Amino acid sequence: MPVTVDDRVLAAENLGLKTVGQVLSHLKKDNRLVVHVLIDGKEPDLRRIRAIRKFPLSAHSVFIETADPKEMARQFLDEVDAQLTEADRLKRESTKLLDRNQYAPAMEKLGGCFKTWQHAQDALLKTAQLLRVDPESIKVHGGALTDLLTDFTGHVRQIRSALEGRDFATLGDLLADKMSRVVLQWREAVRSFRGIILV
Repeated sequence: MPVTVDDRVLAAENLGLKTVGQVLSHLKKDNRLVVHVLIDGKEPDLRRIRAIRKFPLSAHSVFIETADPKEMARQFLDEVDAQLTEADRLKRESTKLLDRNQYAPAMEKLGGCFKTWQHAQDALLKTAQLLRVDPESIKVHGGALTDLLTDFTGHVRQIRSALEGRDFATLGDLLADKMSRVVLQWREAVRSFRGIILV
């Protein structure tokens, strides 16, 4: 039965590939990331991946779509950059609202900011995992990405403490000062990561 990879027939038999698992391993060696698989026109149940990997190619029609991990990483980092821009906008709006004693809308903007920061952090870590890059190797002002994440967690704790104590003056200072620096460091981490990807 045919094996199609990215709309091209793969000469699996000529390559000595006899199972779905062997095809997947072959693609991994070529530094391709499998993003979609159809077997006999249906998406397989990935909870049964071990059994699926043993499927003989002679008995099944296989369609596989792949992506370049580095290109996917670049797209993720572009998304992180956009998220940081949005988080910075929300942070500035929240700070202005705090200065005007408009606490409820400020908290709403801050909630969006927290969510966006969390998404950016997750995306950076998942991108590092995708490319098998040690976060320690991503440098930001001489420190590692992991140090930045630790600092970020500390700043978030300070913000939460100010929120719980309803200390809006401290909260405004934290947002305007520390979190502005953190956003700049995140952007530097993204630039550093891009440099690693281009190598």
